[in-house]
Amino acid sequence: MNPCKIAMIVSGFPRRSETFALQELLALQKKGLLLQIFATKPGDGLPLHPDAQPLLDQVEYLPPGSPAQQAERVVQRLEGQAVSGIHGYFAHTPAEVAAHVAKKLDRPYGFSTHALDARKVPAAILAERAKNTACMIACNDDVAEDLKKIGGLVTLMPHGVDLERFSPSPLPACETLSLLSVGRLVEKKGFHLLIRALSRVSFPFHLRIIGEGPERERLEKDIEAHALSDRIALCGGMSHAELPEAYKNAQIVVVPSIVNRAGDRDGLPNVVLEAMASGRPVIAHNVGAIKSAIVSGETGVLLDAGNENALVNVLESLAKDPRLCERLGGNARQRVERDFELGLCTDRFTEFLKAVYTQETPPLSKL
Repeated sequence: MNPCKIAMIVSGFPRRSETFALQELLALQKKGLLLQIFATKPGDGLPLHPDAQPLLDQVEYLPPGSPAQQAERVVQRLEGQAVSGIHGYFAHTPAEVAAHVAKKLDRPYGFSTHALDARKVPAAILAERAKNTACMIACNDDVAEDLKKIGGLVTLMPHGVDLERFSPSPLPACETLSLLSVGRLVEKKGFHLLIRALSRVSFPFHLRIIGEGPERERLEKDIEAHALSDRIALCGGMSHAELPEAYKNAQIVVVPSIVNRAGDRDGLPNVVLEAMASGRPVIAHNVGAIKSAIVSGETGVLLDAGNENALVNVLESLAKDPRLCERLGGNARQRVERDFELGLCTDRFTEFLKAVYTQETPPLSKL
């Protein structure tokens, strides 16, 4: 039997915020399962994640065009190679390109889903696509439930977190409470609600918001309007080489995610698992799949999204109770060690794809 070799179709690559994609692609490469990566568009142009370099030689950027046109280029590039399967890493354009390629090459295909990508595809089209796939992978409970509604067979495979890069340390001792939030500056992250809640608290604090995005100007105005310019800093984006230190300097991590006006919401944001791995207590809104990692009162605190009074009250309580913060942070670390360790999660992902796509794969002839 020929070795399993998988062509992966991704969206913009590399993207600094999509560490989950990077880690799963690296795992496929290390197992010898990755044939090539085809990106439907360029990455975000930000400084590379420190682990991205080994993949760059295997990435080809497809020329702009329709999914069918981009698929033609992939077919040309795969001529003469033994291909076991085509996997779209997102449910929108990458999955459509993968479907076209698989049909032309008579190979199985599947796709992964994460959050917004599945909601970009009309339900009827997604349901039709699901009938012809070898597999559908959902990375969190929230998107898995959406896919089950269209009648597809879904396999749940959560992303993991690097427990060595994000390691626990004692909470910093300081009189001014050190708060941290991490994420793109977009509406669904709820940073505007956090700013408003912090304008009402009675304790001294300093909040760092790490990330970039289109809401920056709005958030700057909110901070100024609430006279919090000396307490809240918009720090811009950071790489994964810099983020561990940011978690170490924080006493509490706040994830105030909401459902935005267009209906978009987070799945399980990277910040939740990174903060938990760092042994930090997390206050989060119960949106998407965040509850799959945080058990309220045990591994963090979950609040109803948009409940500003509850957020103020919890911040006040934790600010006065460092022992509770330590307990929540310690429990959080134990939870990710058990269920979200990166190697465990990527092994499940790679072995699953290998099982799905393993078959006799003679070199392809041009069709």
